[in-house]
Amino acid sequence: MRLPSMSQPFLLAPIAECPPGPPGVQVRLAVLGARDVGKSAMIVRFLTKRFIGDYEPNTGNLYSRLVHLEGDHVAVQIQDTPGCIQVQEDCMQVLDSLSRCVKWAEGFLLVYSITDYSSYQSVRPLYQHIRKVHPDARTPIIIVGNKADLLHARQVEAKEGLQLASELGSLFLEISTSDDSQGVFDVFQYLCKEVSKVQHAGSTDRRRSSIIPRPKSPNMQDLKRRFKQALSSKVK
Repeated sequence: MRLPSMSQPFLLAPIAECPPGPPGVQVRLAVLGARDVGKSAMIVRFLTKRFIGDYEPNTGNLYSRLVHLEGDHVAVQIQDTPGCIQVQEDCMQVLDSLSRCVKWAEGFLLVYSITDYSSYQSVRPLYQHIRKVHPDARTPIIIVGNKADLLHARQVEAKEGLQLASELGSLFLEISTSDDSQGVFDVFQYLCKEVSKVQHAGSTDRRRSSIIPRPKSPNMQDLKRRFKQALSSKVK
């Protein structure tokens, strides 16, 4: 399965949505998936609690907000990525476009629609590309089956999402962005927590490495003494 291509390149250009907040925890998230799976709606639902059904496609906005999570103010940046429109024989351009976003982000939501089987099929190659850029298995990735309210149009069973997540070693959730704002909030909140854990573990590792005692320099007098002893033994 080849990675679907983007309709056009996108840039990580923040939009002015909130004033700078106090220093604290900062997390960078990216939402990836095929076209029309509800990526933008999910982000806006999380940030504003409002549901908007129609969006201009392929916006690729970077949303910056201060979010209150469990008593802490977290500076969250969420990259919304353009949808996938077709499959090309040469997918190197796709990889280059995605890599700018993937390298920047610390946590990922891979979204598909339960009403579109092809969007489900795009999750695995996206996951594999993320792991190539972030080989550290601690980088959190959550697979999300969106539009769970449209059961009459379901093409992807919940067990298929669970099986894929199990194979990839990821968490899986089904949500309805239109009907359940709390479910959307829970997904982003969990991802923020997981990114914070990885950040804390990384800072702890750096502190530990900084306090490892340096090896002592050789004692030159001792080396000279041993060298003289070796010479004298040869002379005898």
